[in-house]
Amino acid sequence: MTPEEKLTSLGLVLPEVPVPVANYVPYRWAGNLLYLSGQGPKRTDGTYRPGRLGRNATIEEAYEEARLTGLNLLAVAKSALGELSRIEAVIKLLGMVNAEPDFSDHPKVINGCSDLLVEVLGDAGRHARSAVGMGSLPNRMTVEIEAILLVRD
Repeated sequence: MTPEEKLTSLGLVLPEVPVPVANYVPYRWAGNLLYLSGQGPKRTDGTYRPGRLGRNATIEEAYEEARLTGLNLLAVAKSALGELSRIEAVIKLLGMVNAEPDFSDHPKVINGCSDLLVEVLGDAGRHARSAVGMGSLPNRMTVEIEAILLVRD
């Protein structure tokens, strides 16, 4: 089953690729590594649900936001690659969580993205990862995640 077929079987649709709002590109090639710029849980209407872990967002809500962020990352990857089956491996994720200083469950939040990548890509979706807290994120969103992918020719 291709990753696109897997998405369909899960009832998931890749969103439109977000257009950068500043001076950067959504992805950048370095040999057969594809670097994906940080994405957030942008909804189809272009909005984000503001939230801060430890204040007004739960781990469960932020897990779903990280899952949506994973869909946004896959949308960017598909725009760069044409088909997601060219992803040989997700090498690394950097997951940033908008959190209060005493919040300590950052990995539980970023699991939303990690779990999605493994569901859609199988073993190719397993990756190294960092999950860290931030004092703020753009649009007051709960998570932002960037990725490095190894791509087949």
